[in-house]
Amino acid sequence: MATAIPLRNIWLLFLYAADLVQFKGRFDHQVETARDLPDLVARLLTHVVEERLRRNLSRGYRPQVATLSRVRGRIDMLETETRQLMDRGRIACRFEEHTMDTPRNRLVRAALERLAARVADDLVAHRCRQLAGDCSRIGVVGSRPSWAELASDQIGRNEAADRFMVALARMVFDTIIPTEEAGGVSGALPESTDHLIRRLFERAIGNALRLALQPQGWSVNQGKRLSWPITAASSGITAILPGMQTDIELNHAATGRRIVIDTKFTAIFTASTYRDQILKSGYLYQLYTYLRSQERPDDPASLKAEGMFLHPQTGGAVDEEMAVQGHRVRFKTIDLTVDPGEFEESLEVLTSEREMVGVT
Repeated sequence: MATAIPLRNIWLLFLYAADLVQFKGRFDHQVETARDLPDLVARLLTHVVEERLRRNLSRGYRPQVATLSRVRGRIDMLETETRQLMDRGRIACRFEEHTMDTPRNRLVRAALERLAARVADDLVAHRCRQLAGDCSRIGVVGSRPSWAELASDQIGRNEAADRFMVALARMVFDTIIPTEEAGGVSGALPESTDHLIRRLFERAIGNALRLALQPQGWSVNQGKRLSWPITAASSGITAILPGMQTDIELNHAATGRRIVIDTKFTAIFTASTYRDQILKSGYLYQLYTYLRSQERPDDPASLKAEGMFLHPQTGGAVDEEMAVQGHRVRFKTIDLTVDPGEFEESLEVLTSEREMVGVT
């Protein structure tokens, strides 16, 4: 699907997806003046890195093994005895080194280097290269970290500046940044990046719902895996059976409501032999399977669980629903291409409890 999405709306989706809504409105000038998304990310990343360098980047601990003349940390007795190090006045030690060369800082330096080769503005590109060099000079010299290394570098709740900086850097390497025409504030999202933008769209909607509905007693789960209600199976079926995973699931314990939301970053309609517009049958069967396969007598919410398809709006607005074997199923679109103010208002309406869960 190719569609023109205003840069500010992509940015708003990013803030929700990265759980950084507290930064909404803080960088309006940069958003309005940026020529495209890489340019905006580069400007914001250089801004936050400059701030962090003035206060010093966060440090971390890195495990080290070294042969020293005095004890530091723990003694590696096996290594010391095997190499007879004590005869030479040496000892093998294992210790934690306080360093700036942490996974998060290495990711940021690598993102600056990547952006320096990507952005069209020479001054912004030069600033990216300069800050990457500054990071190297203070000891951030390791290679770009793996996602596993980043997962081990947990960012605390009080490290909001680091969370924002790392989220921007991850955006560069998650290739969420679409290809855009220079000089515009919106761009075509090529087919090859649709699944990546879909992740952004899905997480943004999920986090927006969590922020709005949790205070109302709703629990919001994203990426919940479902099990097939198998009663008998051959020995090899589990190896070939497809998995089931919901995009978003809402539960309200007080009322017993359950809503399964399937976000699709595609057009809601397709064409058939006889009709120009028809709902995509594969998606409908998928959600129907999610709802019916999870029915259990000991789980009353599962017997009346509701489903919703949420698509970007590519033509006229759609908001239709039906009931199938006791399950309410709704089809709704959200327009990502409207004026930024109207787009944000539609997000607020979407995440209001009355709009999302309906009135029964």
